Amino acid sequence: MTAEDGPDDLAGILDLADWRRRIGSLYAEVRQLAATDPGAALGHWRATRETMFREHPQSPVLPADRASFRARHFEHDPALRFEVPVEPGPAPDTDPSTSSPGVGDVGGLGAVGRFEGFGGLAGPAGGLTIELPVSVGGAMAFRRIGSVAVPFSAGTRRLELYWMAGYAGGLFLPFRDATNGTETYGAGRYLLDGAKSADLGPGRELDSLILDFNFAFQPSCAFDPKYACPLAPPPNRLDLPVRAGERLQ
Repeated sequence: MTAEDGPDDLAGILDLADWRRRIGSLYAEVRQLAATDPGAALGHWRATRETMFREHPQSPVLPADRASFRARHFEHDPALRFEVPVEPGPAPDTDPSTSSPGVGDVGGLGAVGRFEGFGGLAGPAGGLTIELPVSVGGAMAFRRIGSVAVPFSAGTRRLELYWMAGYAGGLFLPFRDATNGTETYGAGRYLLDGAKSADLGPGRELDSLILDFNFAFQPSCAFDPKYACPLAPPPNRLDLPVRAGERLQ
């Protein structure tokens, strides 16, 4: 999500501002295109991100790897685009011992990935203020604002929805699934990340969101370990493979 220290020179700061500006514009274009043609929106998203990852100074890809960088994706699956209502308040507690495979392990990140002490204090509007572990160690504060029930073909699964308490704020929906550590990054992927303008917009119904797993993306720490990326907590570990969005292989 963020480099641990961030750029400390003027050129780097302005480059980062330009990166955020371009990503914000990209998602605005995606939302507009997807209203009539989700497939075209996805193609635009893939092509633009690949170019930025290969050419932009603020790319999370290591400089030595940028010239040859090619993004990898699962095939577009229209059945993995959903409009779901957000159910307010904390979701029912999840017992980590019954979560999906890999509980307590984030695919090679070692002790950093152990979700010890997951929990929090009651926050405003019935939310729950929690700290999510971060890939470089430590934690970031989030407010659990509700949950969504996603009607996968294999059965409905529930994911928790968060609001960032610090940094740039915004909605945040990380998830893990059965592809992690093999086809996708071991620590999971992101579906929504307001700090990076990654937001596909509201659904047609009141208090609903568009969740399209074809737009799921690897966090920046999948490319460079200097980045501090919040990790998906136990309630957001799916016990099924989500073969959509970005992949590593």
